[in-house]
Amino acid sequence: MTFESNITRLPRVFDAERGAEVSGCIDGLSSNLSRLLQGAAGASPFLKSLIEKESDWLPEAFEAPEAALTHLFGQISDTPASDLSSVLRRGKRRVALLTALADIAGVWDLEQVTTALTDFADLACSVAIKAMISNEISRGKLPGATEDDIGDAAGMVCLAMGKMGAYELNYSSDIDLICLFDETRYEPDDFFDVRASLVRATRRAMALLNDPTGEGYVFRTDLRLRPDPAVTPVCMAMEAAERYYESLGRTWERAAYIKARPAAGDLAAGNRFLTTLQPFVWRKHLDFAAIQDAHDMRLRIREHKKLGAKTVLEGHNMKLGRGGIREIEFFTQTRQLIAGGRDRELRTRGTVPSLALLAQKGWVTAEVADKLTDHYRAHREVEHRIQMIHDAQTHDLPKSEEGMQRIACLMGTDVASMKQDIGQRIDEVHALTEDFFAPDLMAPEVADNQGFAFDEEILTRWKTYPALRSGRATEIFGRLRPALLERLERAAKPDEALVALDGFLSGLPAGVQVFSLLEANPQLIDLLTDIAGTAPVLARYLARNSQVFDAVIGGSFFDAWPGKAQLTSDLSARLAAESDYERKLDTARRWTKEWHFRIGVHHLRGIIDAQDAGREYAELAEAVLCAVWPEVVAKFSEKHGVPPGKGAMVLGMGSLGAGRLNAASDLDLIVIYDADGVEMSDGRRALASRAYYARLTQALVTALSAQMAEGRLYEVDMRLRPSGTQGPVATSFTSFKDYQENKAWTWEHLALTRARAVAGAPELMARVETFRIALLARASVEKDVRDDVQEMRKRIADAKGSGGIWDAKLGPGRLQDVELTVQAAALLAGESAGDIDLALGRDQGTGWLTQSEAQALQEAYRLCWTVQQGSRLLGSDMFDPEAAGAGARKFLLRETQTEAMEELAELLETRTRSAGDVIDAVLQRSPGA
Repeated sequence: MTFESNITRLPRVFDAERGAEVSGCIDGLSSNLSRLLQGAAGASPFLKSLIEKESDWLPEAFEAPEAALTHLFGQISDTPASDLSSVLRRGKRRVALLTALADIAGVWDLEQVTTALTDFADLACSVAIKAMISNEISRGKLPGATEDDIGDAAGMVCLAMGKMGAYELNYSSDIDLICLFDETRYEPDDFFDVRASLVRATRRAMALLNDPTGEGYVFRTDLRLRPDPAVTPVCMAMEAAERYYESLGRTWERAAYIKARPAAGDLAAGNRFLTTLQPFVWRKHLDFAAIQDAHDMRLRIREHKKLGAKTVLEGHNMKLGRGGIREIEFFTQTRQLIAGGRDRELRTRGTVPSLALLAQKGWVTAEVADKLTDHYRAHREVEHRIQMIHDAQTHDLPKSEEGMQRIACLMGTDVASMKQDIGQRIDEVHALTEDFFAPDLMAPEVADNQGFAFDEEILTRWKTYPALRSGRATEIFGRLRPALLERLERAAKPDEALVALDGFLSGLPAGVQVFSLLEANPQLIDLLTDIAGTAPVLARYLARNSQVFDAVIGGSFFDAWPGKAQLTSDLSARLAAESDYERKLDTARRWTKEWHFRIGVHHLRGIIDAQDAGREYAELAEAVLCAVWPEVVAKFSEKHGVPPGKGAMVLGMGSLGAGRLNAASDLDLIVIYDADGVEMSDGRRALASRAYYARLTQALVTALSAQMAEGRLYEVDMRLRPSGTQGPVATSFTSFKDYQENKAWTWEHLALTRARAVAGAPELMARVETFRIALLARASVEKDVRDDVQEMRKRIADAKGSGGIWDAKLGPGRLQDVELTVQAAALLAGESAGDIDLALGRDQGTGWLTQSEAQALQEAYRLCWTVQQGSRLLGSDMFDPEAAGAGARKFLLRETQTEAMEELAELLETRTRSAGDVIDAVLQRSPGA
């Protein structure tokens, strides 16, 4: 497509006489192209000079603008070092002229214009750096380097920062670079000579680009974004830069690295450096403290540049002024800093694509993203026309009427319309962004106590807590405190809620991040006070794991449950993205806590009931096992080789096998392996197969239960394995079969009715399941099963007794008692019991239970499960109505559909007594009766 065929707008003529001076420079121009050149030259002395200098080249550019640029870039790449200065400056003239005309005529959109400018900047940096590195190598000044090292600049890289990094260079932009080198490429003894050589190369390359000659300049270069520029060399070792950012890096530097990109030199080394810097740039938790940092930066810029006053368009800075380009960039980058640590897709460089992604992910509304995108593009076009007048690196609108006329003519409009449009856009940008950085969270001068007399001793001691040690935390909390207390007043028991909130605050190790998060998301205050007023133990858990609030802000917190398959896929992908094993385990812990917290909140708020919660907790645990097991095997295999034979599998027992866990369940597991006759593993530290699988099992238990920086995943119980604690931690499939067929006790066969393969080698999982089903199908002696179950009930009663009416687990007719009975029925029927509640709802085919008896057991079991699930969520093994707060009691009454604690206690007593009577009668019947 030709340039002319894509023209969508034309400039107005400001100075017809000066415009006419260029009309004769090129013969045969169409009317539109002639009007374009006259309008550009008439308003911009700089463009007039470029048109006159490049009149021989313009016809080629008009014929095929993209191809003309490609050809130009190729010529520059092939230029010898001795001619680079002149060729680069001619290239800059041509790129500047073509992009200006394409911009003014609407032939290219903003992104095409800025990409063309950025591509030229990349090329200019690349050829300049390589030329100077070549010079150092030819002079023997770069130890160990040869001509083969010129292609990747001998390990040196220029990181493009700011607009260059994001492919957003403006028309007359400086280029911000950080120059680094990979010190591992050289001998340690040569370090200082290498650095000196690369510093020389950097200075000379920047001079080649920056210094004006009779032909102008290429780019003004700025190297001051590097660490501590007043004392560090212009080219630093990557290791030194990394140490700086880890120990001294500031929020503005984190924001700068959002757009950082290797642009010239050793691109692979540059990408490796940026990868190592990701933990500095992208926090693993939502980082709402970045809002205050960004707001402070904005205020400092305004104060330094004297830009805080009400907008007057004449002289207004389109970049840094009120409602300007920087406001949109700060708005976008700050939200990226907040959420980019959790969501890698938000780690984009460009402002426009980043706004689109933030809208897609729910961090801003689509309407706000669309408006800011439109204003950003419009602001950038105005900025470009300001700079086109004299090729000046300025962002200020002209102060004179003549200057405004020139800008309006380049935009193809009149001054009045232009002013109105710019003014409206500035005001809307300010309105959309200012509330984000300085939200009015709560009305000023709100008294702490608006009606309820809170305990002053508690309020006073808050200032002594670790979370409020820093001045910044105290400042944020001061703004937050009235809203917290106002919400506590609404609780059923404000004093109880205050004590619970006090427990949360006292347990916080630090406050800035959490308080910033609450301030930026007031809806979380309601959730926090709800949790504190209902489940104090959960509130204390939150204090130590406040990052789980991240999940609430993530946008999908209240969506429907995704299911085990999606959970497994999600966690597996997250683990695969981490290269370090410990980071994988910490990632698994963070992820699991968030989902665990989500289930608890859904249950607490009545979105799901106790039955749903049990299923979700179990699916979550199974997803963790499915995702973590391969990582454990892979890590173990690095040292000891791949699993010998046919591998291993994990058998879920008890509640996990049944697919029903509570909020505090541990995991009952058995690991079974099949070495298939292979005696040793094949790793560098080979192990005998039995030892291999024993240690692999220990590695799994450690991965799940070890206390790490992010806590632990689950407690693991392996006492249900053959021979219990006396047997090996991992059991061979042959031994497992032999034990179950010839040595197992009745209770062990009962346990198998609720077993289920949950992770590991698929073929072995299928074989174990086939064996389990076949084993259960063998005829059992009914009298023996009855006698053994009665003996087990007696032993449990003698050993553990009962905790009274509120003990939902132990005692006649309660959870464990019903489970034993249904497992016995399943064993005699040769079936799996699985979920006890579901098993009671179907015909077991044994004749043990009549329909009314099964219903009695099911009613008792459901009620006990609801009470048990609620108790564990509230943080106790057994519910205690005297110790529980009003919120906790209200929650449990809602869950059990009762009106008062006395009614619930009576219902528990009635149903469990009835269930206990049924079980006694069933076990005492004659076989076959």
